Amino acid sequence: MSSIYIHIPFCKQACHYCDFHFSTSMGKKEAMIQALMRELELRKEEFKDVLVDCIYFGGGTPSVLETEEINLLIQTVYTHYQVSADPEITLEANPDDLSEAKIEALHKSAINRLSIGVQSFFEEDLKLMNRAHNAAEAVRSITLSRKRFQNSSIDLIYGIPEMSNARWIENIEQALALDVPHISAYALTVEPKTALEKFIKKGIIPPVEDEVAQAHHAILVERLEAEGYQNYEFSNFGKPGSFSRNNTAYWEGKSYIGIGPGAHSYDGKRRAWNVSNNPKYIKAISQNELPQDVEQLTPTDQYNEYVMTRLRTQHGISLKEVLALFGEKMHEYFLQQSQPHIHNHFLFQEEDRVYVTKKGKFLSDGIAADLFMLNLSS
Repeated sequence: MSSIYIHIPFCKQACHYCDFHFSTSMGKKEAMIQALMRELELRKEEFKDVLVDCIYFGGGTPSVLETEEINLLIQTVYTHYQVSADPEITLEANPDDLSEAKIEALHKSAINRLSIGVQSFFEEDLKLMNRAHNAAEAVRSITLSRKRFQNSSIDLIYGIPEMSNARWIENIEQALALDVPHISAYALTVEPKTALEKFIKKGIIPPVEDEVAQAHHAILVERLEAEGYQNYEFSNFGKPGSFSRNNTAYWEGKSYIGIGPGAHSYDGKRRAWNVSNNPKYIKAISQNELPQDVEQLTPTDQYNEYVMTRLRTQHGISLKEVLALFGEKMHEYFLQQSQPHIHNHFLFQEEDRVYVTKKGKFLSDGIAADLFMLNLSS
């Protein structure tokens, strides 16, 4: 099973923390839709013998599209690819776009899962991040969407400057009260060249503190697991039967095609990414060219990719799989590198598998970096 990711590079306004590719100008929307459809057609041979189990509209803000435009893109996938009988088709949406009429129209389309970018239920947090919606719209959009979409998710952000543990707990409790079956939660990060970085450097906004984010993450895990959510991947929590197929495919190393400007693709042996420029993307596609760079992954790259993705999941890393996929040398290297982290109780081994402990969860990316194999010929 594989996934198709479609990047919609438009937003109403720029969030202060975001470094994804997007434009706040909608002038080229129609041309972009045509280009996305054409790229889907141009790349159909990449999935010639592959069954597509997941279609994911990300961005940007996909919910700025009209439902008819979304349907056109979905129909294009069905025209050129083999799609499973029961695919998961997700649309990322902002609360301010989800009117009752919009939700009803989406419900009648092929979309069967909504991922709502709430980020916080507090006005002060939303203003700091420059979100386009307010707290009341967040609650209203979830309440309305739950009437039509059994399969839905919300995003929350923790580690926000001046967010106390108490306020973070209130955010979690509000999400639980709205009975959302899936929650994605991310630590606020300061990306280069974002407005957030500039504001922090100027002292307008206090710095982001890792200790605060780590405490928030521990609270999140404990509270959601107590309510029956499984932390199936570091940032993702789902009730049984509500895990995101898109997220699961990504963290299990399944192949995916990324359509649109700035979108990434992966097939296990190579990684590709499209140009992050709307006019350049549209022009290249109109000339039947794929505006992408490609990186061939060496065996060492593939090992590092495996470690990075699997360590973040509830399934951990299979020692037998490491041996089968990468050979004795990398298997021994992994065992050697993991020992200090096992000794410090950041990792633990249970039969064939190595997992991150609760103590080590927030440090999992750093632990993975210690397990990487670097500067060796492949």
